[in-house]
Amino acid sequence: MEATPRSGAITLGVVLRFVDIATDALAGAREEIDALNVYPVPDGDTGTNMFLTVSAARDAVREQTGGDPGAELGPALTAFARGALLGARGNSGVILSEMLGAIVRRISAARPDERNAQVMADALRSATEASYAAVGTPVEGTMLTVTRAASEAAAVAAAAPRARARDVFTAAAAGAREALARTPEQLPALAEAGVVDAGGRGVSVILDAAETVLTGRRPSPVTSPIGSRHIPIPQQATEGDLSPDGPAYEVMYLLDADDAAVPGLRSTLAGLGDSLVVVGGDGLWNVHVHVDDVGAAIEAGIVAGRPYRIRVTHFAEQVEEARRRPAATRVGRRVVAVAAGPGLRALFEEAGAVVVDGGPGRRPSTGEVLAAITECAAAEVIVLPNDPDSMRVAEIAARTAEADADGAVRVAVIPTEAQVTGLAAIAVHEPGRAFAQDVLEMTATARHARQGAVTVAARQAMTMAGPCEPGDVLGVVAGDFAVVGSDLYAVAVDVLDRLLGGGGELVTIVAGGEDAEGSLATRCAGWVEDRHPAVDVVVYDGGQERYPLLMSVE
Repeated sequence: MEATPRSGAITLGVVLRFVDIATDALAGAREEIDALNVYPVPDGDTGTNMFLTVSAARDAVREQTGGDPGAELGPALTAFARGALLGARGNSGVILSEMLGAIVRRISAARPDERNAQVMADALRSATEASYAAVGTPVEGTMLTVTRAASEAAAVAAAAPRARARDVFTAAAAGAREALARTPEQLPALAEAGVVDAGGRGVSVILDAAETVLTGRRPSPVTSPIGSRHIPIPQQATEGDLSPDGPAYEVMYLLDADDAAVPGLRSTLAGLGDSLVVVGGDGLWNVHVHVDDVGAAIEAGIVAGRPYRIRVTHFAEQVEEARRRPAATRVGRRVVAVAAGPGLRALFEEAGAVVVDGGPGRRPSTGEVLAAITECAAAEVIVLPNDPDSMRVAEIAARTAEADADGAVRVAVIPTEAQVTGLAAIAVHEPGRAFAQDVLEMTATARHARQGAVTVAARQAMTMAGPCEPGDVLGVVAGDFAVVGSDLYAVAVDVLDRLLGGGGELVTIVAGGEDAEGSLATRCAGWVEDRHPAVDVVVYDGGQERYPLLMSVE
């Protein structure tokens, strides 16, 4: 990651590019990594867990910064690490969250006089040390081994007098790929299945993403032959913590606890099972363990502090589910829509959509959209992101759902960049049409709907319409700030006038949470009726935050 003028620091722009590229890369490799998953349990979810962990970190840093490269770096890095910790899934995801947290801690502690290359190499070494420390019984031939090889290669590269961060990550990515190729030599379960380690492959994907951000190159991945997507349980006993006749349950929970209580928790859980990973700090921990006695594992957390978001998985059921996943039956067509307020949620639900809460300032996670696509059990799904920041999330979720279903589901994302264009699109949705034709009609309607909004400036800024101060009313037309004023009604009718400049037959006005009585929306509707009597007007109570009014013209 490139240095800013202060040696030893990185730019937020680089961080934002990295989290996007890493999330996209894991989304693309997720199915492959799931198929490699034979150790410690062949439950086919390592790729999914690592993807969801990084996706949660990406969502957290995006929410913290609003996607603004000029935002403050320190809080963004903190949000990134916390997002990974809170969103970590499975054994691999929890270990990965600890690695990412260690990297963030080292970067945040960098001094102005330190070379950026050395800081990055130190960060990777810290990630290795933290991951080994977090695991109850470290096993070689896993993601731990791959991370250590990457950090060792990074240290060698950083020792060169004129080394840069790009050299460090290029060396680290190459070292990871080489170590990954050797994992079957270290772990019999991998050799028997003829695959490389799944978690190690995920680490390699992430380091490749870092190299791509810094150099523009896309390294060739390490792959291994896979006989089928879901690999059978190896008959030979595996090394380390887990064997095929090992614990029956995976237990995970977040834990609020004093740091001093964690050693005792580790000791208790180590006596109950294996694959123990406890990561975190400063009072917040993510706990993962494989046990037979679920109650005892949870009670240990109660003794240490306050466990919550408890998740228990029965391995036999999970493995069976992974094996039969491609045969899942899906029928019909559904729409998944992101809604920015309770009123908008009701409108989309009335139109038959499965709704995910989101909108400006509260973008849904990829996991939330993916769950909505998956759980609706439809063979054809149309996604309405209804917000520019949710577009990438929707695209990743769509690709992931299609890959996971092995062709059993088709997913299309309509580029609706506003709630009102989403309403316009779903108004012409017709499940009886051919899928391609339905998508075409909804897309065309969304594109032809001219959209605007009114909001209030939260800070001083320079807009397309000129400078604004906190408290100024901003009028938005087609996603750009086009009006700066002091009166909500005056700015709103200015926006409506601009939207109607190209003609129109229907105006839709959606009142926000700050216009609970709908008085502003009603006044604006009256203005349209007076000035454009041939145009129909509909007013809805959307309840969205930050935007007193949303508007569209069709």
